[in-house]
Amino acid sequence: MVSYMAPVTMPPVEQAREIFTRLGYVVSGEGTELTAERKWRTVHVTAMSGIDAETEQRVLTDGGNGDEPRLRCFVTWEAYTGELRERLMEAKPPYDWAVIGVDDHGSYEVVHGAAPA
Repeated sequence: MVSYMAPVTMPPVEQAREIFTRLGYVVSGEGTELTAERKWRTVHVTAMSGIDAETEQRVLTDGGNGDEPRLRCFVTWEAYTGELRERLMEAKPPYDWAVIGVDDHGSYEVVHGAAPA
């Protein structure tokens, strides 16, 4: 296991890459927006250090179009998972989603996933 000492103000991009790679996905993309592909499944992965109004509007309402993935995963520091989960539950986005909380030691936990309402 790799140990991470990144400050919680930086999005956990490398942790997101590592999690999906370990799960057998091919991960591509730059910055905080990644695409994870495996067999027929494509997941749009967003690494987040927290959630502000601009980020919230963009990611919580982005349902994609016919060419974009309808599966979303938000990878954030464990301290922000509860708030992000609540915002997603309230927003009821039109896509399947999950939240993964990571700590600075590389451990992670899927804290919630939901189908569209």
